[in-house]
Amino acid sequence: MSGRGREEIWPRPRSCRVISVANQKGGVGKTTTTVNIAAALAMHGQRVLVVDLDPQGNASTALGMERDDQTRSIYHCLVEDEEIRKLAKPVPDIPDLWCAPATIDLAGAEIELVSLVAREARLKRAFSAYDTSDLDYILIDCPPSLGLLTVNAMVACDEVMIPIQCEYYALEGLGQLLRNVELVKSHLNTGLSVSTILLTMYDARTRLSQQVADEVRSHFGDLVLRTQVPRSVRVSEAPSYAQSVMTYDPMSTGAMAYLEAAREIAHRAEGPGVG
Repeated sequence: MSGRGREEIWPRPRSCRVISVANQKGGVGKTTTTVNIAAALAMHGQRVLVVDLDPQGNASTALGMERDDQTRSIYHCLVEDEEIRKLAKPVPDIPDLWCAPATIDLAGAEIELVSLVAREARLKRAFSAYDTSDLDYILIDCPPSLGLLTVNAMVACDEVMIPIQCEYYALEGLGQLLRNVELVKSHLNTGLSVSTILLTMYDARTRLSQQVADEVRSHFGDLVLRTQVPRSVRVSEAPSYAQSVMTYDPMSTGAMAYLEAAREIAHRAEGPGVG
């Protein structure tokens, strides 16, 4: 698999795909998945915007965004109606990849949004004002909770991607996430569906990883990507160098797995959906 298809241009979707990467359980590889899928897509001819909706801002860090007190961030879009186009910055060393960064201001946005008109649709309104004809994908990195920020992401997107780690308690909380997707679909966004599930932190040496993988596949069938992302030191190291693993160590097992996962996403278009 080494390096194969690195120069290949993957098929572009007919219109911009807006995908929220969500799981209220922390530590499942949500941000890592967002960053590396986005980087892999951009490296294969796709035009991609990452919207960092997590106050921790880890996706922004991994994509080399400078963040200080003066940084205009996605917070200013949600609360002050700043245009996303003005906030999005190009990612160093990866053409066709942009990031709308998060700053710690976003931590207070949950409270500030409560009093705003159409508080659940602030991000959707921002996307509506953005000409997405020059984008193929918008990936939204959601916080590990089911608050107003995550609801904003689900109202603004068409698809939800759920990373699930191959560990004990993997499915814990997943039912609540799916119920929330269903609630948003029935009340706020009828076009919403769970389109993709990605198994992360897979350890081929343990029976537990295989059992969890089998259980998830039996539950969700074709929604689950064939590719499983293994545990990888390189994937964990990359953000400390302000990089995705796709540029930090493109030949590592983690990078290869994310490359294959992104290839599947690109080739399945809107694919099967549930919810």
